[in-house]
Amino acid sequence: MPEHAASQVSLWVARWAPLVPAGGAVLDLACGTGRHARFLAARGHPVLAVDRSADALAGLRPVPGVEVLEADLEAGRPWPLPGRRFAGVLVTNYLHRPLFQAIADAVDAGGVLIYETFMAGNERFGRPSNPEFLLNPGELLQGFGVLLDVVAFEQGRVDRPGSAVVQRLCARRGAAPAGLDDSVAPGRVSGDGSGG
Repeated sequence: MPEHAASQVSLWVARWAPLVPAGGAVLDLACGTGRHARFLAARGHPVLAVDRSADALAGLRPVPGVEVLEADLEAGRPWPLPGRRFAGVLVTNYLHRPLFQAIADAVDAGGVLIYETFMAGNERFGRPSNPEFLLNPGELLQGFGVLLDVVAFEQGRVDRPGSAVVQRLCARRGAAPAGLDDSVAPGRVSGDGSGG
């Protein structure tokens, strides 16, 4: 998202966070300064915030309910959380395609993946503009739709809080948690990115 939005909680994350089983642990992958880690911890989830930047993680260390892990997820290093599973896995504004399988594997039974990042076309509005960091049309759906049950998918231009071209996915492993509120029932698949 645009820089001025860096401290705001994503509307997509806020929309689907209620699907994370109550009190379940959440992995915030490539968390940056932790806007979503703070949001989910305030909702009562223990959060493991992972990023390669010690400076970014420093502000999260005193936040109650947030554990930090400094780890480079790229550069040929192994997945830092082998065998660990989470009630929620969150990825925003980050793309490293070789991690798709590990990300899906980290979602526990009944757990939820919430993913939102930039896609092709975003180069018209600013960074990122390198195709290596931009999803192809439908790529999240293709990458995770065979690994998890898709709840909602959107792609296209958004203008809130600034103009960008994004792709968003919410998916879960297994049956919905008991007592799912109708207000967070599975949404439609959209091609215009107008929701959220």
